Amino acid sequence: MADTPNGANGKAPEKKAESAPAKNVGEDGLTPAEKKKRAKEEKQARRAAEKAGAGPSASPVTNGVTASDGAVQPVGESPSQGSQQQQPAQVPRGQPQRPAEPATAPTSTQHRRNPSAATQPPPPRRRNSQSIVPPASKATPKPAKPKESKDVPLFSHLYAAHPRPTLLTTPKDIHPAIQALGFQYSTYAICGSAARTAAMLLAFKAAIADYTTPTGTSLARHMTTHFLSPQIEFLKACRPISEGMGNGIRFLKKAAVEIDPAVEEGEAKAYLQDSIDMFLRERIVVTDRAIATAAEKQIKQGAVVLTYAKSSLVEKTLVEAHEAGTQFRVICVDSRPLYEGKNLARTLGRRGIEVEYTPLSGIAHAMKDATLVLLGARSMLSNGRLVSRVGTASVALHASHCDVPVIVLCESVKFTGKVALDSVVLNEIAPPEELLLPDTSPTTTDGDEEGAKVKTLADWRDIAGLQILNLMYDVTPAEYIRMVICEYGSLPPSSVPVVHRLANEGV
Repeated sequence: MADTPNGANGKAPEKKAESAPAKNVGEDGLTPAEKKKRAKEEKQARRAAEKAGAGPSASPVTNGVTASDGAVQPVGESPSQGSQQQQPAQVPRGQPQRPAEPATAPTSTQHRRNPSAATQPPPPRRRNSQSIVPPASKATPKPAKPKESKDVPLFSHLYAAHPRPTLLTTPKDIHPAIQALGFQYSTYAICGSAARTAAMLLAFKAAIADYTTPTGTSLARHMTTHFLSPQIEFLKACRPISEGMGNGIRFLKKAAVEIDPAVEEGEAKAYLQDSIDMFLRERIVVTDRAIATAAEKQIKQGAVVLTYAKSSLVEKTLVEAHEAGTQFRVICVDSRPLYEGKNLARTLGRRGIEVEYTPLSGIAHAMKDATLVLLGARSMLSNGRLVSRVGTASVALHASHCDVPVIVLCESVKFTGKVALDSVVLNEIAPPEELLLPDTSPTTTDGDEEGAKVKTLADWRDIAGLQILNLMYDVTPAEYIRMVICEYGSLPPSSVPVVHRLANEGV
């Protein structure tokens, strides 16, 4: 068979393919020129994104991939090519459709659509030097300056946690007699340890008369905790209780607890009322008479008796000495804010006794004429020290310097087992407003300019750094006291704890 010439049958002769020179292709399938081109495109896209800042049209570039409208595609690839790669393969009819394979992370050669990018596009990049400026907020008001405390830190343990009760703040379970007594305490209508003790027991006697034991319990179990305790707490809120009041309260509670539960209520209440009368008669009335009789013998003819403030025992002693025919003169030393010595001087003057009234500031001059100092007591401590109205220690000190004997008149019901070395631990703080004078003079102004408000001492709460301390009592050392007269006789201050055990052992 003859050879067919080239170009026969209309076919062009096939030329032998020439082998093309091999290109330097990397592991990612890109030539160095393509890599250089991609790097240049990424650099241009990055600069455009940085210029746009946080604009919504900027599309970040990561590893040669740009994000636009939630689609992820390689740089330099057209959208049609990216969509062709993302189209799923068609499944012939009649064959079960396989579940879709989970999407894998896009590589350098294959990229897939990010499902979450369609709803939340990633934020654009920004320069490190750019700072996010927070939106301007409204100017917040400056915090209020804390109110300055007007309590003296050294005596902070003596300040009451709540103010003194009033008619509006009095609890409903307080008996009317106790309520009236508490207000008399707070207004100093009833002043003095013995007078306060006697008035308290009489008020308890009236309250017990109106007491009714609830069903299902006994008087001994219910009265002390549910009836007497609220009354006592109310009296404490009006003014702190004294040692004499404390001994009277313990006596009454002990008498109530010792009542047999089988005793009828009327008989038990009568027993408590009789016990109160016996306590008042034996520990206060008869005791005061015995002390006044013993102290009267210490006043000699022509004596000059100096006393401070007012004590019911001292007043009774001076009156009995005057009625016994003893001629003497009295110097009443007094101080603010209660001015108790005025009432004593008025009472003695009406009795015909010669009285000289002087303030505490003149104690040094008054002590030159005194031959005897008679003092009352709020309580006697176990270390022989005297707790009495503030200023008593100053009077005893001047008497000791002038070698004038100091005699303390005190019932044993006021003796206590407590010990104190100063006036800081055991004391009472009265409202500071009691020290203010009605016509206070200007003390300071609110600046040097004209028209500044002039402040007086009444505005002490508004004056920075000013605190007012109104102590009720002070402690007199035992070495300033020559003798203590009680119902057991005349004894030195060192014998106070012995008498306290004898008199208040059963209380």
